[in-house]
Amino acid sequence: MRQRNRIPERRVERHQDGDAAGFSLLETVISLLLMTVVGLGATSLFFFAVRNSVSASDREMAMAVAQQRMEQLRTDSFSSTNLAQTSSTPSPNTMTRGGRAYAVTTTIADSNVVNGSATTKTITVKVIPSNDSSVWARTVTSVFGSVTLISQRSSQSTGPNRLF
Repeated sequence: MRQRNRIPERRVERHQDGDAAGFSLLETVISLLLMTVVGLGATSLFFFAVRNSVSASDREMAMAVAQQRMEQLRTDSFSSTNLAQTSSTPSPNTMTRGGRAYAVTTTIADSNVVNGSATTKTITVKVIPSNDSSVWARTVTSVFGSVTLISQRSSQSTGPNRLF
């Protein structure tokens, strides 16, 4: 008969001196905790970027609304009732563009009054996005808050210092 080659038995020796290979449960938990903190930081950064992207879109649309309002006032004649002097704190009008609401405040101040009529008007158009989710949009003191355009218009009448 044929003899089989036997594989010699190996004995597994346990190290008692602490030189064990691999990770302990404590090391695994600490590394998972560290990865969770880094992951949450990256997630919050992502949401911050998305929120500011939406805010930039609101500000861009607010600028377009302000420019549109200023162009409407430029097409009116200097003596038009639409360009009559307003109170120092006029009430805002609400406009909706692109599915968002904007509070538009137009202030017109007469200046350089000659013989009882104004020769110059200062027109201020202020647009504030009324987005309920963005606190920055309602904060007027914020750099990213409202959009304000200021323009001066003059009458085409001859001034008092002309000789002819």
